[in-house]
Amino acid sequence: MISDSSGFVLVFLVTLLIAIPLGAYMKQVYNAEKSPLDFLRPIENRIFKICHIDPYKTMDWKQYLLALLTIQVVWVIPAFIVLILQGKLFLNPAHIAGMEWSLALNSAISFLTSTNLQHYSGESGASYLSQVAVFTFLQFVSAATSLAAGVAIVRGLTADPGTGIGNFFNDFLRSCTRILLPLSVIVAIIFMTGGMPMTFKGPHKIITMQGDTVTVAKGPVASMIPIKELGSNGGGFFGANDAHPFENPSFATFVVHFIIVLLLPMAFVFFIGYYLNRKKFAWMLFGVMTAGLLLLAIPIVKQEAGGNPKITAMGINNSKGNMEGKEVRFGVNYSAFYCAENVAIPAGTVASVHDSYMPLSAMTMLIGMQVDAFFGGLGTGWINMFMYLVIAVFIGTLMIGRSPELFGKKISTKEMQVAVGVSVLQIFVPVALAAIACFVFVNKAGGGDTLGWLSNKGPHGFTSMLYEFISSVAGNGSNFAGLGNNTIFWNLTTALAMLCGRFVPIVGALMIIGLMKQKKFIPASLGTLQTDSATFGIFLFAIIIILSVLSLFVIFMAGPIAEHFSLYK
Repeated sequence: MISDSSGFVLVFLVTLLIAIPLGAYMKQVYNAEKSPLDFLRPIENRIFKICHIDPYKTMDWKQYLLALLTIQVVWVIPAFIVLILQGKLFLNPAHIAGMEWSLALNSAISFLTSTNLQHYSGESGASYLSQVAVFTFLQFVSAATSLAAGVAIVRGLTADPGTGIGNFFNDFLRSCTRILLPLSVIVAIIFMTGGMPMTFKGPHKIITMQGDTVTVAKGPVASMIPIKELGSNGGGFFGANDAHPFENPSFATFVVHFIIVLLLPMAFVFFIGYYLNRKKFAWMLFGVMTAGLLLLAIPIVKQEAGGNPKITAMGINNSKGNMEGKEVRFGVNYSAFYCAENVAIPAGTVASVHDSYMPLSAMTMLIGMQVDAFFGGLGTGWINMFMYLVIAVFIGTLMIGRSPELFGKKISTKEMQVAVGVSVLQIFVPVALAAIACFVFVNKAGGGDTLGWLSNKGPHGFTSMLYEFISSVAGNGSNFAGLGNNTIFWNLTTALAMLCGRFVPIVGALMIIGLMKQKKFIPASLGTLQTDSATFGIFLFAIIIILSVLSLFVIFMAGPIAEHFSLYK
C-alpha cells in the first residue's frame, strides 16, 4: 500500500510538471501570441477560406453560442447515418451489422457530447469505419468544443465592456491543430511502441494449445485511445476498455493513461492563471480541485483494499482486497485509484468493473461525477467550477456586507439565478430520470424481470440506474455493467440526459459572461473579497459540498448506503 501510494504521488507530480508549461503554451495559443506551432497557420487559414469563415471576427456570447450549437448538428446527422448503415459500408472486415436506430442515435449523441456512453460493445458493435470516422472524429471535435467554450469563459472575464469573447471557429480549430492533435500523435507513438495495435486488417483467428479456434479482435486502436484520454472522452475501442491488453498492454502504458487523463484538465487550471494574469487564483483552484480528487480517491482505494466482509465471513483469504472485477495485472490499489481519477475528470475510462466495487466506493463515484469540477472534464470542468465560483462569491461577499463582484464585475441577481438554476438542473435531471426508471421497473406488467434490465435488484439495482443517469449528465459515460441498457427506453432517456448535461452548463456560463460584460469594471479595493486566498478556497470547497453532495444524501440512503449496511447483517 505504501509503495502504491508513492506511485500515485509520483504520477501526480509528473503530470503537474508537464501541466504547468502546457498551461503557459495554451495561453500563447488562445491569446494569438507567438507559439512553436505557428507554422500551421497557413493550413488553418486555408481551412477557414474553404469554409468561408472569418476567424478574426469577434463574437458576442449569443453569436459564440449559436456557432457552437449549430456545428453540433452538422456532426451528429452524418454520424447517425453512418452508424445505421455501417453494415453496408466499407472498412468492415468483421461484417458487423448496422446499429438499431435508437442505439445509433444514443451513440452519436454520446460521442458528440464527449460522454462516450457505450450501449454497444466496442469491437463487436462498431465497424472500423464507425470507430475512425464517427467515434474518433467526434472525440476530437467534442473535446475541441469543450476547450473553446472554457476559453471563451476565461476570455470573457478579461474583455472590456461591450467587446466580444473571441471567435468560436478560431478557438475550435486551434484546439484541434495546436493542442489535441499534436499531443495525440505523440501519445499514439508511445502506445504503438508499447504494443498497442494500429491496423485495418480484420480479426485474427488463432488455434489455442487445446485446439480451440479463437477470434482475436484488433484494428486502428492507437488512433483512438490517445484522444479518448486527452479529451476527457473515455469511449474504448474494445468493450473491456482499458482492461483490454490491446488498449493497455503493460504497466508502463497504464502509467501513461494515468498521466494523460489528468493532463489537460490540470493544464487548463494554470492556463486560467496565465491568461488572467492571476496565478495565485489558479493555485487556489488547483488546491480546491486537488483536495477534491484526494477526497474521492482515498475512500475508494481504502474501501477496495479492505475487501468484502461477506467474503471474509466465508473463511476466504481477503488480504488482497476486493479483487472482484479488478485488473489483475495491476491489483486493487491501482485499479481503484484509476477509477477515482476517471470519475473526477470525468473521462469515464475504466480498467475495472464498477459494478463490483464496494457500496461506499459507488457512492464516492456518484459524488465525483455529480460535482464534475475537481479538475473535471476538459474545459467543462472549469465551466462547472465557474458556476460554483459565482455562487460562492455572491454568498461570501454578502456575508461580509459588500456588493458581490468577481474580477471587477458586479454579480447581480440574474447571474446568481442562472448559476443556481444550472446547478439545480444538473441534480434534478438524473434524479428525475432515475425516478421514472424505477416507476417503469416496478409497474411493468409481469414485473421488472420482463424488462431484463437489472442483474442485481434492491439497493444495488437502484444504484445501477441512478449511476447510469448521473454518468450521462456528467459526461462520464462509464456504467455499472449490471444494467441491460441497450433498449429504446435507456437509449432515449440517457440521450436526453447527455444533451442536458453537456449544453445547459455551457449555455448558462456564456449567459453569465454576457451579463457581466455589460457592466463597467470596478477596481479592487480593501473591501473586495479576495478570491485567490486559501480562506476563500475553503469556502468554495464548502459551497461545492453543500450544493452537490448533501443534495443527494437522502437518495444515497436508498442505494449505496443501504447496501453497505446490508453487508454487515
